[in-house]
Amino acid sequence: MDISTMSLKELADQLTKKTVTSEQLTQACLDRIQEQNPEINAFIRVAEDALEQARAIDTRRASGEQMGPLAGIPVGLKDNMLVKGQVTTAGSQILEGHVSAYDGTVVSRLKSAGAIIIGQTNMDEFAMGSSSESSHYGITKNPWDTTKVPGGSSGGSAAAVSAGFVPFALGSDTGGSIRQPASLCGVTGLKPTYGRVSRYGLMAMASSLDQIGPFAKSVEDVMTIMECIEGQDPNDGTSIRLDSTSVPELLEPSVAGLTLGIPKEYFIEGMDPEVKARVMDAVVVLEKAGAKIEEISMPHSEYALATYYIIMPCEASSNLGKFDGLRFGYHSMGSDLEDTYRRTRGEGFGSEVKRRIMLGSYALSAGYYDAYYRKALQMRTLIKQDFDEALKRVDAIITPTSPSVAWGIGEKFNDPITMYLSDIYTVTANLATVPALSVPCGFVNNLPVGLQIMGKPFDEQMLYRIGAFYQSQTDWHKRTP
Repeated sequence: MDISTMSLKELADQLTKKTVTSEQLTQACLDRIQEQNPEINAFIRVAEDALEQARAIDTRRASGEQMGPLAGIPVGLKDNMLVKGQVTTAGSQILEGHVSAYDGTVVSRLKSAGAIIIGQTNMDEFAMGSSSESSHYGITKNPWDTTKVPGGSSGGSAAAVSAGFVPFALGSDTGGSIRQPASLCGVTGLKPTYGRVSRYGLMAMASSLDQIGPFAKSVEDVMTIMECIEGQDPNDGTSIRLDSTSVPELLEPSVAGLTLGIPKEYFIEGMDPEVKARVMDAVVVLEKAGAKIEEISMPHSEYALATYYIIMPCEASSNLGKFDGLRFGYHSMGSDLEDTYRRTRGEGFGSEVKRRIMLGSYALSAGYYDAYYRKALQMRTLIKQDFDEALKRVDAIITPTSPSVAWGIGEKFNDPITMYLSDIYTVTANLATVPALSVPCGFVNNLPVGLQIMGKPFDEQMLYRIGAFYQSQTDWHKRTP
């Protein structure tokens, strides 16, 4: 059974018609992972009970039980989402062997919908990176070209969907970590509005920026997944009760009459001109279908990257303070308590994590808090105001997802500033807490290009409408490595 080209919807239809069983589908995924994962390294570990989960779903289906929309569909989870009884490490040595005591909310909701938790996907350590090269468990490679990176930090999830290991996967997005790897791997990825999906059971990097979201082959598949995982959660005080939900049947099949904004600040020097051309080709498709294209200005966007790389390390340095080697995880005994802390954290954390902890601790320290962190929070407010004003005039904002296609492994790894610049088009959505969707829109040198669509808070339906319509007019999202 070739699952690599089949969408979640197609697989769900086959399961419903009983032309294939969940056990057969799960075995096909496991076979493909066993065959190709040693080269791509998208999965860190595979669940030992995956087939057992699948057989249980088949038994329930055979008994006539009403099944959830994801019943029998295997899913990969980024290695920072807690699965009860399973090892979860956030791609870090400091949590090597850590067994989760409970299910995160998205995990429990996936289980309720009948999904098969097939394993944990690789990621940049504690989600700190843009290339999936900083994991303790090795580099993840791009299925389109294994000499290239898949993007990060959710590169394992993006690569797993792109390579056809699983029909869908979940990742987390703090500054573009779903959208950027979705773009580089040629799949569809959504960062929902902050608060739409519960973060309970997600290992936090930057709590005011993190959000869980899906990777899949199509916008329609993304909507099906979101329908199962979104909504208020009493365990997460930042989650919001929703007035509207992601029901695929409610999708408007047209963009006629919509006004789409193109921010002039996003099309700047340093962007690959071929990437720009593919994005503008996509804009032409939407314009010919009746959408009005309007140039807009978001004047504070030029400060977004600097703002993000102050706020994010500050929150990360605070969140990672709990990993001291005494309560759980990696432990290195020193001569005294302070030396134990120093040795444990020095050996347990990788270089990028230590870099960001130091940057955040510095910016939060006495004498520098006002000069850096407070100023960054003030700039964040101005960036959000830019979005608020722009989205009064337009229905959605169209930009590239990444300034370039996938780059070579090792090309930027030792140059963190250059690496950080790869997030230039994605961090604004996290700072402004708006939803953002990346869909494939072409190729440059046989590598995928992504189109980013951003909208009003909690108006994911508009992003689905535009993205799904674009995919109905093109076949970029159907192409596989």
